[in-house]
Amino acid sequence: MLRAINATGSKTISRAFLGLIILSCAILASTHDLSQANANYVQSIEGTAPTVFTYLGAKHMFTGIDHILFLTGVMFFLRRARDIAIYASLFTVGHSITLLFGVLANWIVSASIVDAIIGFSVVYKGFENLGGIKLLGRWAPDTRIAVFVFGLFHGLGLATKLQGLISTENGGLINLICFNVGVELGQLAALVCVMGVLVLWRLRPGFDRISFFANSALMVSGFMLAGFHLLQYSVST
Repeated sequence: MLRAINATGSKTISRAFLGLIILSCAILASTHDLSQANANYVQSIEGTAPTVFTYLGAKHMFTGIDHILFLTGVMFFLRRARDIAIYASLFTVGHSITLLFGVLANWIVSASIVDAIIGFSVVYKGFENLGGIKLLGRWAPDTRIAVFVFGLFHGLGLATKLQGLISTENGGLINLICFNVGVELGQLAALVCVMGVLVLWRLRPGFDRISFFANSALMVSGFMLAGFHLLQYSVST
C-alpha cells in the first residue's frame, strides 16, 4: 500500500516538474531579454551607475530560464561541495569571458542562433544525465570541458543583449563589469535555490526513478527553447 502511494507521488511530482518547466519555457522564452523600458533606461544613463547595472545583471541571470535549466542539469547529480564549486566555477569563467569580450570587441553574432545553442546545452545535460553520452565510449566529451564551452555560449548570449546598449566610453566599462558582477550574484542565488530543491528532492523515496522523468523534461525544455529561437531566426532572415 505504502509502495503504491510512493509510486503515485513520484508520478505526480515528475508530471508537475515537466509541466512547470514547459510552462516556464512558454512564458519566459520570449522575455529573457532586457525589457524595452530597461533598454531605454540603460541607453539614457550617462557615466557610471554600478548599482543599476549590478541589479540588471542579477535580474537577467536569475530570471533566465535557459541558464537556470542548464544549472539544474549540471548540478542534478552533484553531491560533494568540491564538485559543485568546480562546475560552477567553470561555467562562471566561461560566460564571464564571452560576456566581457563580446561587448568590448563588439562581436557580431546572431542572438537567435546563440540562444538556440544555449537551448541545446540544456538538451545535452539532460541527455548526459540519462546516460546517453556514455554510449559514445571514448568519444564522449569531458563533462567539465563541455560545461566550460557551454558557459562561453551562455556568456555570448548575454553579450548579444548588451551590444549597442553599453559604450566603453564615459564609464561604460565599469558599468559592464558591474553587470557581470550582478550576473554572478544572480547565478549564486539561482544555484542556492537549485541545490536547495535538489537536496530536498533527493530525500524523497524513488529519487532515481523520478530523475529519469526530470531529465527527460529538461531535454524537452531545451528542444523547446532551441526551436523557439531557431524559428525567430528563420523569420528574421
